[in-house]
Amino acid sequence: MQAAYLGIDIGSTNCKVLFMSPDGKVLEAKATLPYPASFPQEGWSEHNPDDWVSVSVKAVRELVSTTEVEILGIGLSGHMHGLVALDENYQVLRPAILWNDQRCQKECQEITELAGGLEALLGMVNNPMLPGFTGGKIRWFQKHEPELFEKTRFIINPKDYVRLKLTGEIATEISDASGMGLFDVVNRCWSDQLLSKIGIDQKLLPPYTESQEVSGHVSAQGAELFGIQAGIPVVGGGGDAVIQTLGAGVINDTVLQTTIGTGGIVATSLDKPIPNHGGTVQVFCHVIPQKWHCMGVTLNAGSALEWWKKTQGAVDLSFDDMATMAQSMPPGAEGLLFLPYLMGERCPYADSSTRGAFVGLRSHHTQSHFHRAVFEGITYSLRDMTRFIDQANQSKAIHASGGGTNSSFWNQLQADILGEEVVVIGNASHGAAYGAALMAGLGLKNWSSVEDFTHLFQVKQRWTPQ
Repeated sequence: MQAAYLGIDIGSTNCKVLFMSPDGKVLEAKATLPYPASFPQEGWSEHNPDDWVSVSVKAVRELVSTTEVEILGIGLSGHMHGLVALDENYQVLRPAILWNDQRCQKECQEITELAGGLEALLGMVNNPMLPGFTGGKIRWFQKHEPELFEKTRFIINPKDYVRLKLTGEIATEISDASGMGLFDVVNRCWSDQLLSKIGIDQKLLPPYTESQEVSGHVSAQGAELFGIQAGIPVVGGGGDAVIQTLGAGVINDTVLQTTIGTGGIVATSLDKPIPNHGGTVQVFCHVIPQKWHCMGVTLNAGSALEWWKKTQGAVDLSFDDMATMAQSMPPGAEGLLFLPYLMGERCPYADSSTRGAFVGLRSHHTQSHFHRAVFEGITYSLRDMTRFIDQANQSKAIHASGGGTNSSFWNQLQADILGEEVVVIGNASHGAAYGAALMAGLGLKNWSSVEDFTHLFQVKQRWTPQ
């Protein structure tokens, strides 16, 4: 029987799982159908946490049924910043409030004021309190649902709810903890100073480990639920925006990563945390030991394209069809511009009230012009962030990842608009699930350091600026 590491990624829309051999080869991978999302009010975005469990259970069981392996360890990843509220019996008290939820703008401003202003807040955690972060959601929860908050004993992130079902343990790791906005990323610990100022009890927050450390083992109940063996070690893993940079081979500051998924990300790896002047970007603890992660995140990437597709009323219109039509138009879509801020924005404009728009519309513009403008608008949003991530303004290779890598047109568009060579690494299409499996291997001493598996990051395709 072949040995393997299991990577589980609880994505914003679906779950991906894979088996990776000890030599870093993906043996088998599966993705689930999307789980339901709820938008109770404008700017709100919620999931039922038990949907994450049911789809991940189904995916793991299907993977196990088709690939006979001995699971050596499990790594977890998931969408960041979500609020999952649990009572003393670990029961979910309300739907999870997601990363792209914008309801707590006012509460984020209150936290910033209580901290002593933006610069004081940055001095404590090196990040602004953004509406997407968990900290603002907690304060909103306190104010608007006090009876439920009174029953709350634990607040955790999405992937850590799946960890709870696997191991019976409440735990997180430093990359996801960083994304709550309450974590001192420089010293890699909860910020007692900030928590004290804003009145959040640290007991509500989960204990944390470094990302490669074992956080628990599969319990008897977890084994029965997921159809795997009890006792398998489960490492910390990582928040998806951070851990997928590892799977894409972004392990130093000579490379920028772009990710086009539901949201869009531009990121790099740092040997030390940079001062986050003005709070324009996000600086988190990396899943790689003694490294940090710097990124900008737009809330509107693949989600904006999905929105545009739906507005066409053509269910059979594929993204490839849209790309083909967009390619028939010249760069610039003959003056038609698209601002993709459909869910507000985070970087570089941290404003939940920001709105999207088509600009420059003329009578000669066709559906193909609109398709081109949407693709370009999302890509220009990525470029907008690079000037803050790449502060030295040096030429860097671009490693593309996420669902957008499936489109050669979009990869070429990134090369043209970013003005740098864009490459796709062989396993980058597996995203955060592959990074989670790598972390499991690292944590369980399959490799002694990240440098031991850099040979896995082979360039699969490349696009040069035209």
